[in-house]
Amino acid sequence: MIEFHQVTLRYPTGYEALKQVSFFLPKGSFHFLTGHSGAGKSSILRLIYRATLPSEGEVFVEGRNIAQLTRKQLPALRRGIGVIFQDFKLLYDRSVFDNVALAMEVANQDPTRIAGQVRRALQNVGLLERMHHNPIALSGGEQQRLAIARATVNRPPVVIADEPTGNLDKEMGRHILSLFDTLHQQGTTVLVATHDLDLADQTGHPRLEMRDGTLLNPRSGHRN
Repeated sequence: MIEFHQVTLRYPTGYEALKQVSFFLPKGSFHFLTGHSGAGKSSILRLIYRATLPSEGEVFVEGRNIAQLTRKQLPALRRGIGVIFQDFKLLYDRSVFDNVALAMEVANQDPTRIAGQVRRALQNVGLLERMHHNPIALSGGEQQRLAIARATVNRPPVVIADEPTGNLDKEMGRHILSLFDTLHQQGTTVLVATHDLDLADQTGHPRLEMRDGTLLNPRSGHRN
């Protein structure tokens, strides 16, 4: 489903954010991506949805080499990946409901299905009663939960999240992880970047551990 083969990501300054990273995440798997700030977690996520390209090596998502995709093929790749950004990337000129509905509209979903699915997604993250509010009126934790609802409303085959519990208390963090578990049980491939090792360890899912751009335990995400 997701494969990195000897991937190096080098910036024009010469700094290497990733160094010869290789791993394979099977379809329907659930992995955590752990490491300190600057370890390379966000760089891995950016490569998966092709916000950037590797300097060396290859990245495959659902069997497709992301570097070989044309501009016309790129939207299809991204529609199949639910991305939960650390800085939310919400639209503050739209309501909570409309932020989530937009994800379905751009995917050309049946308008008759949108209202019901959006309500369910908001219910799952505890925001149904806030659906007519503007996101700017929400707390940081509520905005993060809104971002999760938007990323998962279409039930994409892949969900990747950058510190999705970072602004949440432990109880809500566990609830959010239970949502990811539900997606995983339904066949979604889930990759969650986090620095909260205690929270990750509670789930029993395997970890990919990053340090200074290097993957410390490549066998945990190795192709059999």
